[in-house]
Amino acid sequence: MTIKAVVFDAYGTLFDVYSIQVLAEELYPNHGADIALKWRDKQIEYTRLITQSDPHNASGSQYFRPFWELTRLSLEYTLDRLKLNRESSQVEKLMQQYAHLTPFTENLAVLQKIKASGFTTAILSNGSEDMLASAVKSAGMEDVLDHVISVDPIRLFKTSPESYGLVQQTIPINKDEILFVSSNAWDALGANWFGFTTHWVNRQGLPFEALTPRPNYSGADLKSVLQSLKLTE
Repeated sequence: MTIKAVVFDAYGTLFDVYSIQVLAEELYPNHGADIALKWRDKQIEYTRLITQSDPHNASGSQYFRPFWELTRLSLEYTLDRLKLNRESSQVEKLMQQYAHLTPFTENLAVLQKIKASGFTTAILSNGSEDMLASAVKSAGMEDVLDHVISVDPIRLFKTSPESYGLVQQTIPINKDEILFVSSNAWDALGANWFGFTTHWVNRQGLPFEALTPRPNYSGADLKSVLQSLKLTE
């Protein structure tokens, strides 16, 4: 394996989307975990609905809305579905927390090691540019990421081939020289179909997808990426 760049998904991979349940539980007792789960599911559902409904428009989907806006709409839907009071102040608190999601504890050290070993490092995310900038800054990752790539310019979300194609527009190397790392099995599969070498961070101990191919590598947390790259911790 000749890998020159390591590209990470952001939400769920570097930033813990379910850490939002702590604040959600404070605002809506006994509903925190359910809010976090349903919010995330609806958020991803909206990205797929938009991209699948208009995938061949040269200027991107006419239905496109930035991920930040979809995140807010998904939260509003979730609160309505759970029949919870949707006060603007509570929604705003949750949204601001989402802009500063908790990173997984091992991430910074792993990124530092990969960067110091000479690999180009990047994020490829559905997240809006401002949204990603806030998350990266909050996590102290600005110095260990060479590029932060948002799908905003193409107005199509992952797993569209155009979204993965943004990586090579930014880092002009071959597909098989890119290790794409995601905790979302569907994202790893989409990247594999596109032609990237893939690593699935299986934080929840889930089975492999029935659809093939399986990711080239997998592990329980981000430290496993170091093993795939044959780097010592």
